[in-house]
Amino acid sequence: MTEQRQAVKRDHVASSSGDVLEIQVTRLREVFPEVFVEGKIDFDKLKVMLGAAAESGPGRFHFSWAGKDDAVSLLQTPSRATLVPCPEESVNFESTGNAFIEGDNLEVLKLLFKSYFGRVKLIYIDPPYNTGQDFVYPDNYADPLKTYLQITGQVDAEGNLLTSNPETSGRYHSAWLSMMYPRLFLARQLLREDGVICISIDDHEVHHLRMIMNETFGEENFIAQLVWKSRQYPDARANTGISTDHEYILVYVRSDEFRFRGSERDETKFDNPDDDPRGLWMSRSMLGLATADQRPNLHYEIVDPSTGNRFRPSPDTGWRYGKDKMQKLTDEHCILFPPTPEGRPREKKFRKDMTSDFIGFPSIIQDVFTAQGTAEIREIFGFQAIDFPKPSLFLHGRF
Repeated sequence: MTEQRQAVKRDHVASSSGDVLEIQVTRLREVFPEVFVEGKIDFDKLKVMLGAAAESGPGRFHFSWAGKDDAVSLLQTPSRATLVPCPEESVNFESTGNAFIEGDNLEVLKLLFKSYFGRVKLIYIDPPYNTGQDFVYPDNYADPLKTYLQITGQVDAEGNLLTSNPETSGRYHSAWLSMMYPRLFLARQLLREDGVICISIDDHEVHHLRMIMNETFGEENFIAQLVWKSRQYPDARANTGISTDHEYILVYVRSDEFRFRGSERDETKFDNPDDDPRGLWMSRSMLGLATADQRPNLHYEIVDPSTGNRFRPSPDTGWRYGKDKMQKLTDEHCILFPPTPEGRPREKKFRKDMTSDFIGFPSIIQDVFTAQGTAEIREIFGFQAIDFPKPSLFLHGRF
């Protein structure tokens, strides 16, 4: 018997970073070559070419913070770091298809930029929530690699003050935004056109994160703000008298090529108690979502042809369908009329007419909790090695 080994495709990662600014300028040159004069961008020409799409002036909407220009400069600065392989710390170094990279994530993103530009399908990040205790970063942003070595204790902090980010700081939100901006910008560059990024966050910075994501990914690429009921039991220690039991997951895509598959349809809802020759069916509501003022064409009376009973929808919802569609369903015996006028007609929906085996999953996650992640970490390490870890089911069960 001959042993067959599956070949593992291993992608080469550049040992040095690409120049983000140079790549962005090159892309602009490909689209608007006429705005370059002697190698420089003529912004007046660019505004002319963009026409009404270009907007400027103090009255326009924009999002800014103290230190934003420095964050952009940091993004544009090529990394001086290199990736160093560690075969002695690896498992199946020569054949594995996985990689674990330790380092400042901004430097790592820059190093992945050339090799993985536009190739990543999913990015999930769990950044500091900026609660005042979890976000530790230096006042000097000039050398992120040195910062990483200091934070991880690999070098001392001589000459570079490390501080927490207390709410008394005048740059409490600005420091966090300056840390996030270049990382999110680069993350977008790595995504495929059908790629998606999911970001965990809580109430401290979710509103600012939405703004910065709208700027880096585009507001039109927002998909959802999922609510995760992360706390299983109420917090009796809450000074406000309110137990904050939830966090969020912001979901953005690179383009409209991405679609969530959804949840598997509950097949137990389908039955055929009346032996309808069209097969299995389920009963579902025919009420809509629009008031009479919003959609007057969806507010009308329908009649049961067998009994003459008349039915009107709730004034707050109306029907799901217009008159023509409703009459067609009536003629095809696809409406379940109740025996009395006080009841509510429902639609008879056949399984064979379902175009997909999946339905949209709810935007509220409430079946997995932080406590489960804590138990997993204690089982692996024998002690609480990580505070507030995400449960593995939360990650691989959703993303």
